This record gives sequence, structure tokens and C-alpha cells, in this order.
Amino acid sequence: MTKEDLRIVFMGTPEFAVATLQALLDHHYHVVGVVTQPDKAVGRHASVLQPPPVKQFALEHGLPVLQPEKMKDPVFLDQLRAWQANLQVVVAFRMLPEVVWAMPRYGTFNVHAALLPDYRGAAPINWAVINGETETGVTTFFLDHQIDTGRIIRKKPFHIPDDADVAYVYDGLMHLGAELCIDTLSDIVAADGFPLSAPQDSRLALHAAPKLCKENCRIDWQQGSKQVYDFVRGLSPVPGAWTMLVADDGVETMLKVYQTTKLSQEAPPCLAPGMLTRDKKHLYVMCADGLLQIDSLQLAGKKRMDAASFLNGLGMIEKYSLK
Repeated sequence: MTKEDLRIVFMGTPEFAVATLQALLDHHYHVVGVVTQPDKAVGRHASVLQPPPVKQFALEHGLPVLQPEKMKDPVFLDQLRAWQANLQVVVAFRMLPEVVWAMPRYGTFNVHAALLPDYRGAAPINWAVINGETETGVTTFFLDHQIDTGRIIRKKPFHIPDDADVAYVYDGLMHLGAELCIDTLSDIVAADGFPLSAPQDSRLALHAAPKLCKENCRIDWQQGSKQVYDFVRGLSPVPGAWTMLVADDGVETMLKVYQTTKLSQEAPPCLAPGMLTRDKKHLYVMCADGLLQIDSLQLAGKKRMDAASFLNGLGMIEKYSLK
């Protein structure tokens, strides 16, 4: 088999997936079509339809695009079959029904932003940073009936520096995933469409990576300072870890925290978790085991700012706490 024998359908939606689609074209693979999510309504009155990044890229490169609302829609399935693909590549898309992932002769493989079987789920990059991991990576695997459980083809590790936020890891894995996809396609070509793969050992699935929502992005100041530090950088810059700024009169304002610094000095004994203190230019919050310095933050309705700017507009810090 040669790469020219492959007829590939690519499935993906966000910027993360664009890098892999670009790599497919750069390496002269035959992408017969692209499947992505429907355009999203944006704007104050949801009056503007915004195409996903994968669609924008595909149209710029003359690739046909399908945007099904439902993956089992008979019209969509007929259109997909008409492309006569023998392989499908999925990056950051959605769960596929068997009628879709089993359609091509050589199956469907996914590029997942974690070292499976650990961190199965929708937000593996965020949760790896939140949990203080020093290593993550990317995995290619064949889709099957359950989410992120199929046979593994290849893996590549990626180091997470202690001061990295999720944007850094996202960018690194985006490009590493594109490289791994090309390596996987080389395996498929060399094996006449059926490369070696290995089943996952679910006993090694130590961490979940559930979808992020408002509830699981709230900071718990009862945790240790290292845990809160990792939590903040694991959600920065998007969607952002948040807390409530509480005034002494009971008024609460939502506050997002984007960057913190770990400290080594001892905390004042009178402070409870969530209580604030300051010096001339720095803002500190008490966690379960000591102080954490808050460097970048954003009050609801305001722009993101550094701590010094925040303190200039806040007044007496003793009137406020976080919860």
C-alpha cells in the first residue's frame, strides 16, 4: 500500500484539530472531506453564525465540508458514504456512533491529548495540569463502543513545566498530536491498512477528564496552596478558575484568577482559608496550609488586570475575603 491508496475523512472542530488537518495536507495525504460541528451562534443577540476553525481551514483549502446536527441522520450518512473513504481521522470532535466509526475499511482512529488509558474524557489537558502532572502526551487509538477505550496504536510523551499554564500545554500537544497522526498514518500504510495495536489496561486509568463546567472550575480555598496553584494554571486562560469576592457587607462579586505564585514564607496565624492580605504591590490569599500570591485576576464586568491595579481600586483589603 502507498499513501495514495488512502482516502481520508477528517473529523474535528477547534483550533487544536486544525494543526493535524494541516499536517495531512502538508504530507500530501488525500483528504476527501471534512466533518465538523455546525456553525455556532455568537454575539449579543446570537444573531451571527461563526464557523468552527476546522471549517474555515477546510474551505480555504478547497475541501468539502459536512456539518451534521445528528451523527445518525440518514442524509448525513449517505453523504459520508458517497466520499468512499477507507479511513477516518478524528481530533477533538464528538462521540461517534458505530455506524460512523465502523464505516471505513481501515476503521477510524482518534488523536487524544493524553497518555491513555489515563485521562479519558473531554478535558484531558486541563485535568493533567490541575492534578499537577509533570508529564502528559498524545495517543492515537482506534475508536470502539466506549469513549477513549479503543486499541492503542502509538503514544508520544510531553513534559509539563511547573510554571506552565494550560495554554502552553495545549499548544505543545496540538503540534505533537499532528506529528503523531502522521507517524500513525505511516504505520497504517506500512501494514497495508492494519497496523499493530494493543488493548488498553483499564487498571491504569487513574484519572478522569470530565467536561469543564462552572461548578468544577470554582476554587476551593480549603485546599493546600500547591493544589490551588495547579488548579488556577490548569484553567488559565480558558475557561478561568473563579471564586467569589465577598465584602464585609455581604455583597459578592465573581472574580476570576488567572495566575498565582507559590510562596515559602509562613502565613500570619490569624488568617483562615480565603482571607486576604497584602503588601504595597502584592495580593495574598490564605489556603489550607499557607499563603498564595495572586498575580493576575479579573472582576466580573472588568478587564483582566495585575494585582497592583486591582489593589489600587479595592481600598482596604481587610473588608474582603474569598469564598
